[in-house]
Amino acid sequence: MLAGKTIIITGSGSGIGRAAALLFAEAGARLLLADQNESGVQETAAMVTDAGGKALARKIDVSKEVEVVALVEATLETYGRLDGAFNNAGVQMINKLVEDLTIEDWHRVNDINATGVFLCMKHQIKAMRKTGGGAIVNTASANASVAQPYSGEYVASKHAVVGITRGAATEALETGVRVNAVLPGMINTPMIAGLLESPEFRPRYAAALARHPIGRFGEPEDVAYVARFLLSDQSAFVNGAAIAVDGGYTAC
Repeated sequence: MLAGKTIIITGSGSGIGRAAALLFAEAGARLLLADQNESGVQETAAMVTDAGGKALARKIDVSKEVEVVALVEATLETYGRLDGAFNNAGVQMINKLVEDLTIEDWHRVNDINATGVFLCMKHQIKAMRKTGGGAIVNTASANASVAQPYSGEYVASKHAVVGITRGAATEALETGVRVNAVLPGMINTPMIAGLLESPEFRPRYAAALARHPIGRFGEPEDVAYVARFLLSDQSAFVNGAAIAVDGGYTAC
C-alpha cells in the first residue's frame, strides 16, 4: 500500500505512532520517526529495522518551528523526497474545569496539539509540492466532534486540528496534497493509561467505557490501519475527511 513512499510519523515513540510505524513499514514505506521521548522513538525505529523495514529516529518538539524544519530537512537529505506524514504527536487533557485552567495549562496542550500540527503541515506541504504532492493524516480526537467535562483546553485543541485539516484540504488543487484527520476514541496507549489512573478521571471511567458501544476501548492498531489507508493511493479521492475511529463514541 505504501511501497516506495517516504513518510514522517510524529509521536512515534509509543502507542498509535509506534503501531503506525510498524504497519507502514510492513506496507513498504521508508520512515522518519519523531517524538519528544528519544528512547521511545529509538526503540520504535529499532523494531522497524529488526523487522526488515527502513526507519530513522529523531527527537523533536513539534511546537518549535526550528525543530520541525530540521525534521523535514533530515527526511529530504536521507530519502530525497517526502510523500506523506502522520502528524500524531499530542498531549492529554489537564483534567480541570475551564475556570481553573491557567494560561500555562492552555499553552501546554494547544502548543503541541494544535500549533504543532500546523507547523508540521506547513513545512511538510512545502516539501511535498517539490515532488508533485502527497498525503497528510492528522490525529485529532473524538472530542473534536463532541466534548466532555474537565477537558476544555483539549477539546479546543482537537477542534483546531480538524479545522486546519479541512482548511488545507481545500487547497489540494494548488498544493497536490490531500489532508485528512482521524478521530480516535479512548485508545489503550501509555498516555491514556496515565489518564485512567489519575484520581480526577477514575470516577468517570465507567461513563467513558459506556460511551463506546462496541464494548471496549480501542487498540493503537485500530487507528493505524485507518491512517495507513488514508496515506495510500487507495484513498486518492478522500480529502478533508474527519474519520471517527472511536467504537461509536460520537454516535451516542
